[in-house]
Amino acid sequence: MKYALVNGRKAKARRGLAAICPGCGAPMVAKCGPRVIHHWAHKARSNCDPWWENETDWHREWKSHFPEECREVSHTAPDGEIHRADIKTPTGIVIEVQHSALSDEEREARERFYGNLIWILDGRPFRKSFELGWMLPDPESSGFEDIVWGPYVRNRYRSFPRNYDRPPHAFWLISEAARDYPGLTKANIDTVMPPGAMVQIHGTSPELEAQVQASYTGHHQFYWTRPRRTWLDANSPVYIDFGDEFLYRLEEYGATRRLCVRLVAKPKLVYDAMVERRAEDIATRFYPISAPNGG
Repeated sequence: MKYALVNGRKAKARRGLAAICPGCGAPMVAKCGPRVIHHWAHKARSNCDPWWENETDWHREWKSHFPEECREVSHTAPDGEIHRADIKTPTGIVIEVQHSALSDEEREARERFYGNLIWILDGRPFRKSFELGWMLPDPESSGFEDIVWGPYVRNRYRSFPRNYDRPPHAFWLISEAARDYPGLTKANIDTVMPPGAMVQIHGTSPELEAQVQASYTGHHQFYWTRPRRTWLDANSPVYIDFGDEFLYRLEEYGATRRLCVRLVAKPKLVYDAMVERRAEDIATRFYPISAPNGG
């Protein structure tokens, strides 16, 4: 823990200070050796919060983007259960910055407990197994109602450059496929069309590419080798931090509900978390951004 209570006020670890845990009230001891990040630990070698994980520099870097009063905030449920949120903003949004793997059971328990929650994952350990795919238009934009984009195919040849500021190379049309599958819509593709159904594939044109780029708000296809399934099933918004200027939010894309990611600038998330009241409202006001180039 970075903070404990010293005379009733949050304080960082420093030699000689007497402190208590803000969650359980137990005595704390300052760990300030030359080879460790300065922190507080329970004197009795127990942690009152089983959800708490050992902090890394990555955790502390994320917490540093928020005021001190928002960091390591105890949250008490109506039944008296207490846990310490990594970050809790003045509007009530809880942010858990997660480095370690979680089971489905623990993820679901935290989501139920905090409710108004977002996850920020440390994606650096699995960066090499995650590949950003082609850009997609804003799913709410007009002009693409009939189009279903072809799936992203993993780039197996790293020497072959991919330009991620372009849309997929291929698509098919609902109106054409509906001749063979009456009643077909984007929302019922998986129930109306059998697996492996044949469709007529069209290639993109410079005009269509320009239309996609004009309506781009950060959505991309992606390929994730051996994905961490619990995050694909999460009920709360999930943002992956690969260490660059963007976060990659896992989302369902439009009426087809295919998985995609949406790039969100880190300052945008920090700002919205401090002013929005609901976790799902973060980064919902879109502004044009430049797509990363994967070439």
